[in-house]
Amino acid sequence: MANKVRKPAKIHVRKGDTVVVVSGKYEGQKGKVSKVMPYEGTIIVDGVNMRKRHTKARPPQVPQGGIIEKAMPMHSCKVMLVCPKCDKPVRVKKIFSDNKAGRIRVCRKCGEEI
Repeated sequence: MANKVRKPAKIHVRKGDTVVVVSGKYEGQKGKVSKVMPYEGTIIVDGVNMRKRHTKARPPQVPQGGIIEKAMPMHSCKVMLVCPKCDKPVRVKKIFSDNKAGRIRVCRKCGEEI
């Protein structure tokens, strides 16, 4: 039996976007997306879903040991993109642009390009 190749999930946010958490323990918190993992369907948001890790000092990588806080992945469906113009959580519409190649993301509330 051959290994199945998993397709990446459609994730509506990109690295560098500002998002707000809409459900779960961290509901209402804002943060910036630092990493997107489409094959897992998850994202890492700075300052959200933080965990503590007790680490031992290892001079080249970790010069000083101790308790380190680290942002853990969360599912991408739990966040909504924040529009830079209207500063509200919005859904994204993708349209074809005349002057740019490909599709661009547009805010559904104000129509501004994201």
